[in-house]
Amino acid sequence: MDDSIIQAKNLTKIYNKGGGAEVRAVDNVTLEVARGEFVGVMGASGSGKSTLMNILGCLDKPTAGTVLLDGIDVGVLGDEDLARLRNKKIGFVFQTFNLLPRTNALENVELPLVYSDLPNVSKLARSALDAVGLTARAHHYPSELSGGEQQRVAIARALVNDPEIIFADEPTGNLDSRAADRVFQVFEALAQQGKTIVMVTHDSGLAQRTGRTVLLADGEVIDETVVKALPLLTHEQMLKATRHLEARQFEPGETIIRQGQPNDHLYLIAKGQIEVTLEHATGSEVTVARLGPGQYFGEMSLLNQGRTLAGVRAAAPEPVRIVRLGRRIFDELMAEAHAMRESIVQMTHRRTAQNDALRAQTRPSRRARGAASASV
Repeated sequence: MDDSIIQAKNLTKIYNKGGGAEVRAVDNVTLEVARGEFVGVMGASGSGKSTLMNILGCLDKPTAGTVLLDGIDVGVLGDEDLARLRNKKIGFVFQTFNLLPRTNALENVELPLVYSDLPNVSKLARSALDAVGLTARAHHYPSELSGGEQQRVAIARALVNDPEIIFADEPTGNLDSRAADRVFQVFEALAQQGKTIVMVTHDSGLAQRTGRTVLLADGEVIDETVVKALPLLTHEQMLKATRHLEARQFEPGETIIRQGQPNDHLYLIAKGQIEVTLEHATGSEVTVARLGPGQYFGEMSLLNQGRTLAGVRAAAPEPVRIVRLGRRIFDELMAEAHAMRESIVQMTHRRTAQNDALRAQTRPSRRARGAASASV
């Protein structure tokens, strides 16, 4: 990314359970987050979501790897510098509200500013409460607020220092659907204002409303193109695919698959667009489809154990980034994931029918073929 505010490279976090046993909570994760991006982090319980967020938010240190926040290598900072960085650039929102019960909403929001030398602390806290729609509840105590209102106070507390990055760990986990939606709307508004937000959530519906979703399994990041192109795989199967991906890049007009040649890969489009072409005996060529990110091709020859029925080339104007799976892994996944296999088979039938129809439309007439022969 051209303007990354978070850059994590090869992050690993290992916990020792005793007796020589180790748990790799985060395993060789590389991740970038652009300034102003709203990222959802999902995964099953124990997948490493919270551990990753704590490392990115400088609440924990990795066993290996590096984290840069706005270009600053946090691994070389001492405790005081880390605390100063967190206070300046980061706001945290957690599943539990962590409000002081004997302190009203306004005073809870003021807490991060207690030891600052900023003027008008109360004005800043009121402004933060106003941002989450709770100005009228400023003097109410947590016991007088609903769960959703308490979480919005916690968000205001995270905002009071005007941080560039907000980390939220399951912020709607203790709320009913209506309160969760109201809280999420606050995050959406913050994202529209340019705040960078990294939110851990178990709610797939909310994750789909973020700008990008990062999916974790067994402490590893699942490739985003696999998630988009093969959504019917389980997380474990997606991770298996991710571990066997090969990345390639093709310039506009460059051939990716040549019609009639053997093919041993399923191709997933990560960036750019491709054109699917049919070439006829007369030498004419017709473009039958244009596919973009999150779509796949090459499945026909893999399923039919034969040669490719069409050609594929990178379309203008930008280079095309492809990730591909070899035949062995493809066959293993199709044997394991029956719903995904059925979806791909149905897609193959549709594409075959479309190709056959186009061939029929573009096949030269008998008179045209005779004229062509005479001219040769």
